[in-house]
Amino acid sequence: MDSRIIEKMTICIDCRMIDASGVGVYLRGILPWLLGGGHNFLLLGSREKLQSFAVNQNVHIIACNIKPFAIRELFFFPDRILKKINTSDFYFSPFFNIPGGIKVPVCTTIHDMIFPDMPQITSRIGLAARMWFYRRAFNKSRKIFTVSEFSKSRIENYSSKKVPVIVTHNSVQPELLKHKKDNIEKKETIVFVGNIKKHKGLAILLDAFLMARNEGLLYRLIIIGEKEKFRSSDKSIPEKIESIGQDSVVFTGFISDEKLFEYLAQASLLVQPSLYEGFGIPPLEAMTLGTRALISDIPVFREIYGDFPVTFFRAGDSGDLKEKIIDLLINKKSSSPVLSDDLLLKYTFKKTASIILEELK
Repeated sequence: MDSRIIEKMTICIDCRMIDASGVGVYLRGILPWLLGGGHNFLLLGSREKLQSFAVNQNVHIIACNIKPFAIRELFFFPDRILKKINTSDFYFSPFFNIPGGIKVPVCTTIHDMIFPDMPQITSRIGLAARMWFYRRAFNKSRKIFTVSEFSKSRIENYSSKKVPVIVTHNSVQPELLKHKKDNIEKKETIVFVGNIKKHKGLAILLDAFLMARNEGLLYRLIIIGEKEKFRSSDKSIPEKIESIGQDSVVFTGFISDEKLFEYLAQASLLVQPSLYEGFGIPPLEAMTLGTRALISDIPVFREIYGDFPVTFFRAGDSGDLKEKIIDLLINKKSSSPVLSDDLLLKYTFKKTASIILEELK
């Protein structure tokens, strides 16, 4: 492809992870804005899940059920699919997996570099495999998008190839804004949203929650997740929950987005005790719905939420987290947040999609 600016492009977007958690939210958020950008699109993925986008005349669906990061994706991707992909001007992946056999320019989104930054969360073999995929994305991408300046710095730290890295922030789902209502009655609940891997800091929250209950806190802790699928290298977590009491710690199981927004809107406090994130959406979701956010002071949260009415605690310090929980819920040192229009519009998928389309030119 030559260096001229293409007025109307054909862009193939990998949509196979549209139902995933973080990647799926990002993809579902930017898709409507990308599709409205005046270009033609090939959407790769489940025809059933993408059918709602097929009403657009500029959209063609390429049915594909091959899983991302699978051997078949790398070495045996079907020729019939590759022929269609290679008629496009660009292939855009919202993650760092790229099928073998793609001949058109590739752009990817790398949300974070957690595996090399926190190698303790996976095995040596798992880390080696992921680093191979990272390096492949570095080498094959014309441009890399990411969700924060922090993640950009980590990508540039690990990439030996000087590929441009462009920040395109995450945001809240449009459906959440429709759910936003005034005067929602708050319940005596604390909400934790996210998977239960060690870097999410659930063990720290449980320690703080137990200490706060011993000092008179009567709130319940709601963990958005399925207890049956509980996986953690920290074997003490089930014991912590048992010592607190199962009536005080509730696992929701799998829930819809609508139910998630309901829990967030009704909660008195969201706690995000993460040790590592690429962006971290739940605090933004909570504050948009009028719920206070208590978050760790990791660098990316300082970057993303420095202008927002959040409360920070020292990352990894359950004692400090306990004190902040008591201040907010017992001593009532903070009221429910009201975000200004500037803050509500600071991170939008419209902006993100606009940057991506401009960069693809």
